[in-house]
Amino acid sequence: MYFVGVDVGTGSVRAALVDGTGRILKKSTNAIQTWNPEENFYQQSSEDIWRSCCKVVREVTEGVSSEAVGGIGFDATCSLVVVDSDGLPLSVSKNGEREQNVILWMDHRAKKEADLINTTNHRVLKYVGGKISLEMETPKILWLKNNLPKNTFWQKVGRFFDLPDFLTWKATDAVSRSLCTVVCKWTYCADQALGSGWDRSYFEEIGLDDLSQNNWSAIGNEIFEPGRPCGSGLTDNAAREMGLTVGTPVATSLIDAHAGGLGMIGIGSKNPTEFKHRLVMIGGTSTCHMLLSDQEVFVDGVWGPYYGAIVPDLWLLEGGQSATGKLIDHVINTHPAAKHLNVTEDVRAEDYLNGLLVKMAADRGLDAIDRLTEEFHVYPDFHGNRSPVADPTLKGMVVGLTLSVDQENLALIYLATIQALCYGTRHIIGSMEKKSGGSLNVQEILVCGGLCRNRTFLQCQANVAALPVRTSTEDDSVLIGSAMLAAAAWTSSKSSAELRPWSSSLGDAITAMASDARTLHPSLDLQEYHRRKYGVYLEMLKHQNMYKNIMSRNP
Repeated sequence: MYFVGVDVGTGSVRAALVDGTGRILKKSTNAIQTWNPEENFYQQSSEDIWRSCCKVVREVTEGVSSEAVGGIGFDATCSLVVVDSDGLPLSVSKNGEREQNVILWMDHRAKKEADLINTTNHRVLKYVGGKISLEMETPKILWLKNNLPKNTFWQKVGRFFDLPDFLTWKATDAVSRSLCTVVCKWTYCADQALGSGWDRSYFEEIGLDDLSQNNWSAIGNEIFEPGRPCGSGLTDNAAREMGLTVGTPVATSLIDAHAGGLGMIGIGSKNPTEFKHRLVMIGGTSTCHMLLSDQEVFVDGVWGPYYGAIVPDLWLLEGGQSATGKLIDHVINTHPAAKHLNVTEDVRAEDYLNGLLVKMAADRGLDAIDRLTEEFHVYPDFHGNRSPVADPTLKGMVVGLTLSVDQENLALIYLATIQALCYGTRHIIGSMEKKSGGSLNVQEILVCGGLCRNRTFLQCQANVAALPVRTSTEDDSVLIGSAMLAAAAWTSSKSSAELRPWSSSLGDAITAMASDARTLHPSLDLQEYHRRKYGVYLEMLKHQNMYKNIMSRNP
């Protein structure tokens, strides 16, 4: 039996054919289009995304009997999809382009609306670190209501979907939503204190009380745990578009980063009690930091706690950095020396710079490349701070610039940027552990995504955090996480005799399909050096705020 995992990222759709032990047998990728009509506006097309999903599924299942595909699991970015009452795309663009009906996760148009929501200090905000992010869905919906003509937009709205839920709807016609998406991005309440459901007082206070009409049908009134089957499986249309069998189980979805968390949390371990001591970093364009807990812990600037958002019965805390891989690319590509790097099809810019750093350290008699940046410091929030400061207005800072523009100068900036990102993760871990009063204790870091291909980044993260860093022996934990969802959905329709050695538990799918791990250990000789560099990082944050205060004073 095989399972298909589908991942919709920021710039592409990917699918994998995965076997019952979690090994990836085949992958396919297809690019999707993004429109950037003005600064901070990023829009996509749900039709473009769905066509790409069908294409990659057909490609990875080619040559495989459709009856041998046990199920499909979807994950996607937490982008907002809007359809009208007929289920057709409804434009989110100021200019009304019909196909542009998706506000991408990284769109920052809703700053004013997020600021307004945060002035309410409503009780639901304590589950998003005390402040809602403009990347979440209710600020974006409020922007649409406030800024697009009511007669051509608001009155025509049929449903709002988080992109992962849109995909399961397209596949099955089921309008159920994932507990992961609604608790993490929509302020859905899933705890004993507030009760389970939408908090009507919140929507009334921010001016979106009309979403409660028809029993909240526009944003969802059937909420399922990740991995639970959606509807009756693939519809006739979806099965035909994907080349699969009608009724193939489709799992309740996850946000893309959370699928990475699911695929990573069990690597190298068969002991579920260890899961709550493992910080999972899903590092790509941005980075999410995920930590499971058996207790409800509130941390300023850290999203959650989210009940059952990944694994049933466990709370999730979610930190994040808005620009990580994107920041590294930016630092490299904007430097004058970038065009002179010896980059080939087999050697990436990062690989070349990593080798150059080793040579520079050896030439200077240093025992580690880490020490090259003693006089060079970067503060990394070029796209604002998601955690733990939760300030989207923060900017990047660089200290130590000279007139040099050669490759060695680029290598120093590159290394200092990596270190700064690692200090940001240390800041998030420290905030979590301090606020929990000792109940949270991170003992190792698990890294997946594009950043795990960069050994310099991985070793730096281990050195900075003074913790072992583990990566998966499989190269795509996000797709494995989606395949785990598919396996859980498949088991729900099978008898116990058919399932052996499976059960219907998503936890058992983790155990059965999690890969082995590779481990990098921290260098103890560098702990004092990074303690001092981390102190500089924190001082740069203080100084940026001090400069803001100085410049905001009246003469």
